[in-house]
Amino acid sequence: MAGADSPRDSVRPLVRTRQYREFTDEPVGDEALDAIVEAARWSGSSGNEQRWRFIVIRDVSTLRELATVGMPQTRGLHTARAAIAIVLPNEPSRAVSDAYDDGRVAERILIAATMLGLGSGISWMRTTFQPAVRDILGLPQDRIVRTIMSLGHPTDAARRPKSAPGQARRPRGEIVFEERWPAG
Repeated sequence: MAGADSPRDSVRPLVRTRQYREFTDEPVGDEALDAIVEAARWSGSSGNEQRWRFIVIRDVSTLRELATVGMPQTRGLHTARAAIAIVLPNEPSRAVSDAYDDGRVAERILIAATMLGLGSGISWMRTTFQPAVRDILGLPQDRIVRTIMSLGHPTDAARRPKSAPGQARRPRGEIVFEERWPAG
């Protein structure tokens, strides 16, 4: 039963959360940025260790420098008005759990931005880019950044759907199974 109070309606903001990689020149307000950082800070983490740290970036020249370093994965930073770098310890033995935490925080930032009428996008910093990112952000050798979340007000073009309604995901029957993997 679908209605105003249905479970599907309640989770619709999650379903509507998407990435943006093109932003207007309008700045991100300090209160909104603070709220997004707070949502990130309260994200869950492996063993509640909270190993991540966050660098809030507002300086446009720094954003553009980071964008240039990591292309094409960092194209959203070319127009972003703010960003949050997710800083993690550089401990290869913890790479899997840290990647898990990194992803949880990134998704939380995407959702928080959407809830505030903003847009956000993931800029993945490949291993080859990490030394340059470390220099730009002044990180010590024992820290890395794999993800920088771009933030801003999406352009009208960026807000337009990329696919026809109902076509953005594989059909439910193709990816959701009940109780067991299908025979065959």
